[in-house]
Amino acid sequence: MASLSIGIATTSSALLTRPTPRSSRPTRISCIGWDPEGVLGPPQTGHLARIEFKRRLERDADAREAFERQVIEEKERRRALRESRVAPNTAEELIEYFLNTEAREIEFEISRLRTRLDKEFFSHLQYELGQLRFAVSKTQDIEDRLIELEALQKALLEGTEGYDKMQTDLIKAKQSLTKVLTSKDVKATLLEMVERNELNRSFLTLLDENIANAHKGNQKQAADFMEKLRGAVLKYMTV
Repeated sequence: MASLSIGIATTSSALLTRPTPRSSRPTRISCIGWDPEGVLGPPQTGHLARIEFKRRLERDADAREAFERQVIEEKERRRALRESRVAPNTAEELIEYFLNTEAREIEFEISRLRTRLDKEFFSHLQYELGQLRFAVSKTQDIEDRLIELEALQKALLEGTEGYDKMQTDLIKAKQSLTKVLTSKDVKATLLEMVERNELNRSFLTLLDENIANAHKGNQKQAADFMEKLRGAVLKYMTV
């Protein structure tokens, strides 16, 4: 049987857009889907647009090949970018690090630096915000800095909350998948899990990753079993 691994589940979090010069427009918060790999680009807007994009890929082999090549190239670009970044050691420098991080990379940096985003860090961020809010004379630079840090605080608080929930869901999903894979009566186990509301997207995400790993490792029997299991899960899963 293929060994279990934990994948990334989808969740929503607020992201900070890349900061602009303080003489320009202020930083804004925007909500996107959890995409730590950042390879899918801006989402297609509207249900019909997504359907049309999918149909075009299905009927156009050249378009599908070009899309797949673009995904691979984007993954490589982001991998190289991530490897080149070195997180600083102090809270002050870490604030600047996040302010200068590309918006689509914020989620990845939150997951990579989660242990650094602790009570001490947020206390320091809150202290600097207080200094700016109650400054005796407020210049435009101070106002712009205040807007930047308020947006950053919101993004990091929501991002860490989403990341922590995702980790909790994935741990539960791993336990549930282990229970199914070791069960002597898979159908009965799935029915029990339905009653406990344990079949969810986190479970399906983890199952999909293990199927992919089994194929990659040429474990055909394990992959076939888990693909049949996936079909059964879809019959019961509520999302």
